Amino acid sequence: MSFTLDELRTATTIVHAHVPATAQYAWPLLAAEVGAHVWVKHENHTPTGAFKVRGGLTYIHRLVQERPHVRGVVGATRGNHGQSIALAGRRAGLEVTIVAPVGNSPDKNAAMRAWGATLVEHGHDFQAAREHAQALAVEHGWEMVPSMHADLVLGVATYALELFEAVGNLDTVYVPIGMGSGICAVIAVRDLLGLSTEIVGVVAERAPATALSFAAGHPVSTETAETFIDGVACRVPDEAAISAIVEGAARIVQVSEDDCAEAVRVLYRTTHNLAEPAGAVATAALLIERERQAGRRVATVLTGGNLDGHLLTEILAGRTPTA
Repeated sequence: MSFTLDELRTATTIVHAHVPATAQYAWPLLAAEVGAHVWVKHENHTPTGAFKVRGGLTYIHRLVQERPHVRGVVGATRGNHGQSIALAGRRAGLEVTIVAPVGNSPDKNAAMRAWGATLVEHGHDFQAAREHAQALAVEHGWEMVPSMHADLVLGVATYALELFEAVGNLDTVYVPIGMGSGICAVIAVRDLLGLSTEIVGVVAERAPATALSFAAGHPVSTETAETFIDGVACRVPDEAAISAIVEGAARIVQVSEDDCAEAVRVLYRTTHNLAEPAGAVATAALLIERERQAGRRVATVLTGGNLDGHLLTEILAGRTPTA
């Protein structure tokens, strides 16, 4: 997962050709809510509405440079990784197939199709979709784009560089964890810049595989990950990601379904930004730990804003959606 500052700046050039640097705002109403100096990194403002587009662009850039014989790619997703690969792959002239679980977000499915991907719905959760995507890669001779890879981390790290260069040293950064590219990227950039910032990972209580893995010091899978917080619904963690998280994260916070719904409402009220469930969990963790962070310099990563209308209706009405 390591890279040099020169490699990171090269990746930034690749990413910024398609995705301008996103803002990190210190919202005064959110600061008052928490009792700390709080910046929000707005990865909901990318062309796909989520941070993962950065990783897709760097992964596909290297693929085209080093493996020009590849004509098609396939990946598995709950939505944002798929949009990333669809955008980058189609711009590179590749055939893109994305597998999403049955019952996946209709809005994210529509977005993946709009970016040019062929969408296959298969399986009851992300893991089942990933296994089907791997089978399709073998069957058709496509390259399987994993959800966790060094090139994805390098691309995602460009947002961490933007954040740290804009704000300077922070006491804490809260980062949602799905398969781990985001938190691994933030840890790597923190270390590369020689900062002392503590990095706190955030998962859903009902998808605790990464939290269990962090506590055990090695990957621990779960049988289910039934949560409406779909972007962090991982039940089989990546070994390399867990190694980096164990080494570089301060702790993992688990948030409840109610905590997440409340964080969506808080972000809307204090910033007038819509956060998808996984995009809100970092703020949910900060709200849980507000006494711990009182008076400190803190950032949360709003990793995406792709919130389905029916979820928005439920949450703004004061209710918590079900998985």
